[in-house]
Amino acid sequence: QVTCVEVVEAYVERIREVNPLINAVVKDRFEEALQEAQQVDKLLAESPGDEYLEEKFPLLGVPITIKEAFSVHGMPNTSGLVNRRNVVATSDAAVVSRLKQAGAIPLGVTNCSELCMWYESSNRVYGRTNNPYDLQRIAGGSSGGEGSVLAAACSVIGVGSDIGGSIRMPAFFNGVFGHKPTTGVVPNDGQFPNACGVRTSFLCTGPMCRYAEDLELMLRVMAGPGVNKLKLSEKVSLEKIKFHCMDHDGGSIFVSPVDKEILQAQKKVVEHLEGELGVQVQRVAIHKMKYSFQIWSAMMSSKDSDGQEAQLFTDLLGDHGKPVWPLWELVKWLVGMSSHTLPAIALGLTEKVMKFNPGGNAKLVSMGKSLQEEMEALLGPDGVLLYPSHPTVAPRHNSPICMPFNFAYTAIFNVLGLPVTQCPLGLGSEGLPLGIQLVAASYNDHLTLAVARYLEKAFGGWVIPGKL
Repeated sequence: QVTCVEVVEAYVERIREVNPLINAVVKDRFEEALQEAQQVDKLLAESPGDEYLEEKFPLLGVPITIKEAFSVHGMPNTSGLVNRRNVVATSDAAVVSRLKQAGAIPLGVTNCSELCMWYESSNRVYGRTNNPYDLQRIAGGSSGGEGSVLAAACSVIGVGSDIGGSIRMPAFFNGVFGHKPTTGVVPNDGQFPNACGVRTSFLCTGPMCRYAEDLELMLRVMAGPGVNKLKLSEKVSLEKIKFHCMDHDGGSIFVSPVDKEILQAQKKVVEHLEGELGVQVQRVAIHKMKYSFQIWSAMMSSKDSDGQEAQLFTDLLGDHGKPVWPLWELVKWLVGMSSHTLPAIALGLTEKVMKFNPGGNAKLVSMGKSLQEEMEALLGPDGVLLYPSHPTVAPRHNSPICMPFNFAYTAIFNVLGLPVTQCPLGLGSEGLPLGIQLVAASYNDHLTLAVARYLEKAFGGWVIPGKL
């Protein structure tokens, strides 16, 4: 009914209209995208049949956006680091290449936090991204530009990465869908910073989108041959899923209590599942979840099986420049002279402190391994856990620095390697998105994706921001 050129033009116009408000797309490739759209229309006109094209190019002509931390040929690849501001990608990251081969058309790259290690997307290269539901609120991080651009209807689907919740927090704060796949299924190659050592088991690349049905299609393309490890073609009978529910982490001293409205939204999901599907949602209290932040931190800084040390964040800060001393950077920051953000400096300082407690860290790593076994046993082949995405709805700008460890609600699942789908549940009393995490045992991504599709129908899914 419409040409690919018309579709791309509509999205380009939308980005031009709202990006000055949200600052999500940091570099566009509109001219190239329109040329690629013309090629798609030409292909459609000459094609032997739609079925052939659908099989060969499942994303033919679909406009997408990509987190700037991923290499996209000809686009900047700074990850918000001032010293890398002249770095331009000369090739495509593995997932970007696969999406392009499937026919997708990148419109541009989106903002992230400095070196992708904070949950507000703000840096000294591109500035700060705003939440389309309230410009005074954060879009989350580190894939915050992606969350914001999708919520504002500037893109159809997008690419994010997640080592502590960097897909799921932006998806939650912006009321869209995001999926952190089972570890090791989708390649992480071609992003900066990339994981090395033990962190290769924690970093995940995954899809973000407005509509739940697009998650599986994207995941199939992004995973390539790795998709065989997942059971995406298995039919899921929702009535046979064993649902578990946990309202909060048990009261960690490092993390805010969960907002009443978020708990209320989760309660409505439980009531709906029990009322409509006739299932019994089992309440669980997993004691070790209380130590989520400590477990994540210890496992992130542990050695891998070959005894290789985890890469220091401070070393990454010095990429394309001189070595960085976090304490000196803090002094410079206080007088407005540092080219780094406060969260990045704080993380560099925290890293130094972590080194002083190897005994405590070893205990926490062992606790993490036992929690992983407990979770896999609880969820089994047919279980899904309902768990809050974050203790609060999208916070105001800069306020995460006061509660820096609230990301523990998402981070724990990175070190456990479990697949998690972030699912929106409409808007709360302040007009901000609510949502829930759906967690399954390893390689059972098909279960959380099926539940997300069901909850989208029941609770409405993505809601267009009224002010844009």
